[in-house]
Amino acid sequence: MTEKEIYIENLKKQTKKFAVDVILFCNSLKACKASDVITYQLVKSATSTGLIIAHHAEPDQNRSFLAKFALLLKKLTNQNIG
Repeated sequence: MTEKEIYIENLKKQTKKFAVDVILFCNSLKACKASDVITYQLVKSATSTGLIIAHHAEPDQNRSFLAKFALLLKKLTNQNIG
C-alpha cells in the first residue's frame, strides 16, 4: 500500500469513528424538543462527512478534493481545533 492509500484508509476510519462517536453522544442526551432538532442535524452532518470522503477517495474521483481536505485538517491541527 502506498502512503497515499494508507492516508485515505486512515481518514475513512477516523471519519467513521467520528460519526459513531457523535451518534453515541446524541443517544446520551436527554430527550426534549431542542435536543431532538440538534441531534438530527448533528447526526446528519457527522455521517455525511464520512460518506463524502469515502466517495471522493475512490480512484475515479477528483483528487483535489482530498488535497483540499488534507490542507484543512492540517490548518485545524495547527490551530489546536481538531
